[in-house]
Amino acid sequence: MKHKAKTLVLGIGNLLKKDDGIGVHVIQYMQDNAIPVPDCVTLLDGGITGFDCMQYMVQYDKIVIVDALKIEDKPGSICRFGANHLVSRLPVVSLHELGVAEALNILRIKGKEPIVEVIGIVPDNTDDLYTNFSSSVAESIPKVVDLILDSITAY
Repeated sequence: MKHKAKTLVLGIGNLLKKDDGIGVHVIQYMQDNAIPVPDCVTLLDGGITGFDCMQYMVQYDKIVIVDALKIEDKPGSICRFGANHLVSRLPVVSLHELGVAEALNILRIKGKEPIVEVIGIVPDNTDDLYTNFSSSVAESIPKVVDLILDSITAY
């Protein structure tokens, strides 16, 4: 892999709310399956603490955020977009967007502007208290991993 920039792959989500935890599940999948990433790439389970992850975000040149998306589309659908959509889009697109968007704005104010990409999966169910995810979302995980690998090697 040709990648040299310090990159953070940040999985966001609430593991207790079924598909809402998909960002964290993707990070766990990559770790459990020993998906190879360059040494300059860090995989981080951000849980539900988008804003609190700023202390980690400031250390990286590129950040790939993986999260569930609140949009009208088929469950398991995957979207990939830049931070400009995350910050400026109303109504809120991501279930954790405000925390992450605020953290990115503070980073900009501090003069730190990493390249940010969001890879999101449309959830089927984020209401039930259940730690597993829907089959439609589970089918998307390998595709999301491929997008993550493409993203970290493209920079």
